[in-house]
Amino acid sequence: MMRVLVPLRLRKAVRAWFDSRYISVADHCQDIKDALWEVQTLRREVSALQAEVERLRQARQAAPGGLGQADRARLDDAHRLSQETARSLDGLLQNEVLLWQAIDGLKAAVERSGERAGERPCA
Repeated sequence: MMRVLVPLRLRKAVRAWFDSRYISVADHCQDIKDALWEVQTLRREVSALQAEVERLRQARQAAPGGLGQADRARLDDAHRLSQETARSLDGLLQNEVLLWQAIDGLKAAVERSGERAGERPCA
């Protein structure tokens, strides 16, 4: 290994550059500890979710014979109402788009007629 005399200002600049680009060992160890803590937290949450899924599966299997006739009718009615609502909202949104397109068209027509007349309308 060779030693070379380097001016102090250059040495400080190089050290500052390296320090700004690289993470210290202590910071790196803390990042690893934080990541390990996150992994352990996520592992606990996943195991809790798996236990909840298993509990719900067992509750569904323990339920008697499924849906009754009244429940089936209510379910079908709710599905029909949701489909009708979705179609109505879709039509409403399409009409709103057409309305705004018409308003934009009127604004453009008024601006063109105002430019031709040489004056701008109050609206």
